[in-house]
Amino acid sequence: MATRTKIGVIGCGNISKAYLPAGEKFANLAVVACADIDIARARAAATTHGIPRACSVDELLATPDIEIVVNLTIPRVHAEVDLAVLRANKHVYSEKPLALSRAEGQGVLTLAQSSGLRVGSAPDTFLGAGIQTCLKAVADGLIGEPVAATAFVTGHGHESWHPDPEFYYQPGGGPLFDMGPYYLTALVAFLGRARRVSASTKVTFAERTIVSQPKSGQKIKVEVPTHYAGIIDFDSGATATLLASFDMWRAKLPCIEIYGTQGSLSVPDPNGFGGEPMIFRAGDQEWTPLSFTHAINSRSLGVSDMAAAIQAKRPHRASGDLAFHVLDIMCAFEESSTQGKHIEVTSQCERPALIPPGLGEGEIEAGNAFSC
Repeated sequence: MATRTKIGVIGCGNISKAYLPAGEKFANLAVVACADIDIARARAAATTHGIPRACSVDELLATPDIEIVVNLTIPRVHAEVDLAVLRANKHVYSEKPLALSRAEGQGVLTLAQSSGLRVGSAPDTFLGAGIQTCLKAVADGLIGEPVAATAFVTGHGHESWHPDPEFYYQPGGGPLFDMGPYYLTALVAFLGRARRVSASTKVTFAERTIVSQPKSGQKIKVEVPTHYAGIIDFDSGATATLLASFDMWRAKLPCIEIYGTQGSLSVPDPNGFGGEPMIFRAGDQEWTPLSFTHAINSRSLGVSDMAAAIQAKRPHRASGDLAFHVLDIMCAFEESSTQGKHIEVTSQCERPALIPPGLGEGEIEAGNAFSC
């Protein structure tokens, strides 16, 4: 049986429901403590999910046998909390985005490197069955050489369903910093390193009204762009079009499509782990389903891979370098719109290699996690 890496979770808000059951889903993880600035919320989360201990953030960081801390705080303090975790001599896995600025993100990576510690970051959905199946199809040459891609994330914001939607309209929120990492991480996995960005951004509604409970009727001042449209050029020569918007009531658009010299792929929504991948090859009459080559998993797969990688002394897939590259791209979107020109993307990252086919749900291998 795999050795279970002891995990602590900081932040017991809405997203914690996806991480606190990690020990039940992944044989190499054990969630042993959770913390929140609201200790009552931490205690409630611990009771609901059977976590042995609820405590303060300082108490969690002082716990010697916790090896990885999962940071589920609000975006504007991701970097601050990551730094505190690293200073406590623990590896950190953060919810997305890694940080709000390149300087913040680089500070986290620099401290980790100098301390011999790991930084991981959501999203890990690109490790799920649908996207891994599509990545294998590309690797096997089923659509030839990828030449272009499209990605669309559209809707009308979070005030209709989220219990605390305010931070989605503050720095670190908006459709790009909130949802963009899912789509950009997948695009980098398919197409490799991005080299430049050209984009336009706007705010359509200066104020939003919450209609979800318990804050229905409260107003939100919008502080970030809520509509982004841009073009990303990649080192590989491929070009991707990305539309990310909280200003659209409804749209009939694909989540992600990859276009190759010999066919096209319809990629499932990277905001989840399943979905049905589809392929159209030159000479076909219609789209056909791709049989899954990988198991359907769930959030915390990236944490599981990171824990296995630490034990095996190999790189992990949902890495800090990958998250920083995505952050670099997102910053370039806003700069391109503001400055009216292409913005060069200077950060470097490896394309994460496929998870080997044939592993079951909750399993992760110990081999090399990066392609050459």
